[in-house]
Amino acid sequence: MTYNSYRPSQTPIPVVINLIIVNCLIFLCQYLFDDKFYITARFALYGMEDPNFRPYQLITHMFLHGGWAHLLFNMYALWLFGSMLERNWGPKVFIIFYLLSGLGAAFAQILLIPGSVAVGASGAIMGLLAAFAYTYPNVQFFIIPFPFAIKAKWIVVVYVLIDLFGGMSSIRSATGGDGIAHFAHLGGLATGFLLMIFWISKRSRRY
Repeated sequence: MTYNSYRPSQTPIPVVINLIIVNCLIFLCQYLFDDKFYITARFALYGMEDPNFRPYQLITHMFLHGGWAHLLFNMYALWLFGSMLERNWGPKVFIIFYLLSGLGAAFAQILLIPGSVAVGASGAIMGLLAAFAYTYPNVQFFIIPFPFAIKAKWIVVVYVLIDLFGGMSSIRSATGGDGIAHFAHLGGLATGFLLMIFWISKRSRRY
């Protein structure tokens, strides 16, 4: 995925950079020590009625990943969408937005698919995608393998349709679906949009 009509400044992005570093280090720990310390089993997100559920999993699951491709795609998306948003908002607002989007994703997943086990930063990053599309709806992206540019606002629509279809298939499937936390994605997107609406309206009232 690449973009055009978008020229990021050189302003530092400490939160995005540190989130990428932390996610990569934790995944390295999963890769090297999971068999001994059960990192994924302890810190993944379980349903609230599952005996393995712990409240801290609402946060910790955001820093675990299910494989190299999962990690790399999420970290690339975090840099792609998060860098401009952090420059606009500042580190404090950005990290609050990121964590709240991840929490919204977690609650959507455990309420709608209570028997699932989820890991990954995807829900929080979908919140960033929602914020980016809300702020820069006409920025164009090239997404492999499509040979044409797609505006950010239409990327959101595509993801919503994919996750709605995938989520409903997961509910109907006796095997738990395709292993993707579709409702977490939708929950992160919805939380991101709601936070943007609240932030914009609050800012408008202030000025």
